[in-house]
Amino acid sequence: MPMPTPPLPWLDAGDDFPHIEHAWGTQSEAPGLLAAGGDLSVATLRRAYSEGIFPWFSEGQPILWWSPDPRMVLETHDFRLHRSFRKTLHRFKNDALCEIRFDTAFDQVIQTCASTERCGQPGTWILPAMVQAYARLHRAGYAHSVETWVDGTLVGGLYCFALGKAVFGESMFAKTPDASKIALAALVAFCREHAISLIDCQQNTRHLATLGAKEVPRRQFLNCIQSAQKEPSVSWNFSPVYWKHILSDG
Repeated sequence: MPMPTPPLPWLDAGDDFPHIEHAWGTQSEAPGLLAAGGDLSVATLRRAYSEGIFPWFSEGQPILWWSPDPRMVLETHDFRLHRSFRKTLHRFKNDALCEIRFDTAFDQVIQTCASTERCGQPGTWILPAMVQAYARLHRAGYAHSVETWVDGTLVGGLYCFALGKAVFGESMFAKTPDASKIALAALVAFCREHAISLIDCQQNTRHLATLGAKEVPRRQFLNCIQSAQKEPSVSWNFSPVYWKHILSDG
């Protein structure tokens, strides 16, 4: 028999979040849902991520806050580099027209993520309010873009949020085959260079699982990010030398 769904707390701007243990369980209609309302200010989003909470809502809905259990994560040492993609990375690394850039086109990356159609997902959850919120986070130094460029054209990328050495992946896009995977590989190489052990992927998808992501208990995830966010922030720049961490020939 399904467990009854508890009332959903409503937050006013600036309110503290409920403890994540109060998030709806797996037998509810929306597993991981914690609260509704509040605001998308820099301070609120910093507090949310530091507590293992993220916003995710659709058009016509209030701001919804989530903390699923289990949590999908990519431990950077588990990144799965299949043989064909390894060859793609080698070609990319050795092509003078190809490069990875960080934070040079954040607005373009998030806008393209917002306009990209997802299989089986009508519309987008990256609404204008979310775009504006993460643009503010970017200007404040917390949100970052990882960009795949070919011959001066942005062909893929992702954006993420970071507190110290805690990294939270958000969304990615590709205009050419493997362009988003190249950006993710670059992020993994960057993380390994800076001793960042984990990238939050939030929710389980088949695509992420093929790249080595897995579900872990929420408490384990929270313990990891609580220690990682206390570490000094790193400089978000990419050097081609970082490819050595995932490509055997350096």
